[in-house]
Amino acid sequence: MAAQSFDVVVIGAGPGGYVCAIRAAQLGLKAAVVEREHLGGICLNWGCIPTKAMLRSAEVLHLMKRAGEFGLKAEGIGHDLDAVVKRSRGIAKQLNSGVGHLLKKNKVAVIMGEARLAGPGEVRVKTDKGEEVLTAKSIVLATGARARELPGLEADGDLVWTYKTALTPPRMPKKLLVIGSGAIGIEFASFYHAMGAETTVVEVMDRILPVEDAEISAFAKKSFEKQGIRILEKSTVKKLDRSQGSVAAHIETGGKTVTEAFDTVISAVGIVGNVEGLGLDALGVKVEKTHVVTDDHCRTGVPGIYAIGDVAGAPWLAHKASHEGVMVAELIAGKPAHPVKPEAIAGCTYCHPQVASVGLTEEKAKAAGRKVRVGRFPFMGNGKALALGEGEGLVKTVFDAETGELLGAHMVGAEVTELIQGFVVARGLETTEAELMQTVFPHPTLSEMMHESVLDAYGRAIHF
Repeated sequence: MAAQSFDVVVIGAGPGGYVCAIRAAQLGLKAAVVEREHLGGICLNWGCIPTKAMLRSAEVLHLMKRAGEFGLKAEGIGHDLDAVVKRSRGIAKQLNSGVGHLLKKNKVAVIMGEARLAGPGEVRVKTDKGEEVLTAKSIVLATGARARELPGLEADGDLVWTYKTALTPPRMPKKLLVIGSGAIGIEFASFYHAMGAETTVVEVMDRILPVEDAEISAFAKKSFEKQGIRILEKSTVKKLDRSQGSVAAHIETGGKTVTEAFDTVISAVGIVGNVEGLGLDALGVKVEKTHVVTDDHCRTGVPGIYAIGDVAGAPWLAHKASHEGVMVAELIAGKPAHPVKPEAIAGCTYCHPQVASVGLTEEKAKAAGRKVRVGRFPFMGNGKALALGEGEGLVKTVFDAETGELLGAHMVGAEVTELIQGFVVARGLETTEAELMQTVFPHPTLSEMMHESVLDAYGRAIHF
């Protein structure tokens, strides 16, 4: 079979890959994308989108149970897990077909199959019809990542689940153990607890949500425990003994090992990059700890080969992958390309309450030698939050005491995953505290807490 020639071949059609291919096509490059499973990748099909759909169902259920607080009556409240999952899968399917439409509209060639780099500028794709050969000056690795599995804690799809099984559960857990309290672990713990599962979260670090500001983590923990979620920090699941319908978990906590039975375990202990079978070693593409090593422009060190998104390392976020995809497409097209700075990328966790942040935590700012000013404002002091019945939350801002630079912003509470973008834009524009103070925030909105938090950092908060 004759080789098909392209300017750019992207391997992987997740939020990094398909965006990269579309942007390349927009810039006049002949682009192809190779995908072995689903257009939209893990994010759209098995991650960001379906989990948010399920968490929205949990949020509505939570509100229904509080109907009396709003002067409303709701009787016989319950849920149908199969229907919740069906809605989630339907939304993922809708977006999956949407990605296909976008690629077609932008004249990007889509090849479904397993890709490997056969040599400089050559990609061979194993499809259901045989092997196709693609050539291109530029190849972009956007192969993503998968769930990390620890020895003895491997998923089996029955008693021990990864995120995939948790999104299409064979049953409703009654007593659930979640291993890992990063975004994935906490979101599933939040969902299944809201659905009625007795839930325990085990975290090896000294606090849950360990990448977040310590104060926000502590606030979130208190809220989760108030809801009834049990949290074990500085704890490790050493072993799982599986039997019919039950798992005995050996948990090392507080200096001793305890054994407890659960009917379901969700393992959320991180991810590993999809680097196998791509032929990277033969071409000299450097891989460290399952991730492709790149510079700040996503170049691998091998001319013409780039890596973006999860396979290129932290932060493992879809929006980071998409922006890297755009940057690489523009770089290949000879346009000015600006590196994606990790500290400028917001992290969002859609548990209840939500958690969101951007930039440096207070601890990291101080460790970097910065003198800081810290502002805080509680949801309880905000009229819109009280009107929504969401008085539990906190907005925290961290400034450089000498220059007024906004170093970081950290939030926990209702809709903070939407609010955080205001601080992302502010940091991108290199806004100072003076400009934020002079900004008029609409009333009544949750966003007013952002303003008050800035004011508080300088002893000027009005409503607190």
